[in-house]
Amino acid sequence: MAVIIRMLVRRLLLLIPLLLGIIAFVFLVMRFSNNDPAVAYFQGANPTEEQLHMFRQENGLLDPLPVRYVHFVGDLLHGDLGTSVLTKASVLQSITTAMPLTFQLTVLGLLIAVVLALLLGVTAAIFRDRWPDQAIRLVSLIGVAAPSFWLALLMIQYAAVERGWFPPSGYVNPADGVGPWLRTMTLPALALSLPVAAQLTRIIRTSVVEELDKDYVRTAIGSGLPPVVVVGRNVLRNALINPLTVLGLRIGYLLGGAVVIEQIFTLPGMGTLMINAVRDGDPAVVQGVVLTIAIGFVVVNLVVDVLYLLVNPRLRSAA
Repeated sequence: MAVIIRMLVRRLLLLIPLLLGIIAFVFLVMRFSNNDPAVAYFQGANPTEEQLHMFRQENGLLDPLPVRYVHFVGDLLHGDLGTSVLTKASVLQSITTAMPLTFQLTVLGLLIAVVLALLLGVTAAIFRDRWPDQAIRLVSLIGVAAPSFWLALLMIQYAAVERGWFPPSGYVNPADGVGPWLRTMTLPALALSLPVAAQLTRIIRTSVVEELDKDYVRTAIGSGLPPVVVVGRNVLRNALINPLTVLGLRIGYLLGGAVVIEQIFTLPGMGTLMINAVRDGDPAVVQGVVLTIAIGFVVVNLVVDVLYLLVNPRLRSAA
């Protein structure tokens, strides 16, 4: 446990310069973009140059860039992500409203991806070089090559428009019923998770095959232990260490892919919030959403690193 605590403290200290770098990068990108908060504030009302200049002066947009960055970091430390120039609402409040849906979509997509990858990857490894393995490898190859937005359009056309199994768009809060919530979230979660499931399937298959070829597996099966027990109790525990590391990166893919999927299914999450802000020229909202997603990705990878240390005794010994 002491090793895990030391590693966690070390990683947390390393996160400080990483987060400062992310904040600086997002700040610079938004400052050099073509979106002008002053123009967005007046919403096409043909303001005069004097009105634009007064707005920029009142909001510190004419201050030197280092001064604006210091103010920006100071506001972040106080939990202030700014105010939307269009809705006049707090950016933090808008993100807090939109984040639950994106979280639900990401978690549901992650669960589907992990369950499918485990079932298909282990099955392919057990039936190595036989027809189930060949079929699963072909399907996973197609899944890796298929982008999530293309799968989303196919699912809408077949499962929603032609068959009517699921609604093509919209969102129902889980508080209003788990069944209706699942009907609105199934297609988006499937479209988001299938490419990730395909990638994890290939990695799990390779890891399980390597583990099945080790001497302790042959010894355990030769001593009379059922193969199902050996695979479930020993092989999977050792074989899933490498896929766990890859899973941290795939969660970042799910977060990024949710931006497109939410727009396709008109889900009022973080992705829709950001796309609308980009379209309307609201840089404060774009900046807040990008920072939230980036920081979430960093935190998720920290959690995965800790889990990797927990399940890998050799790494704990090395640490």
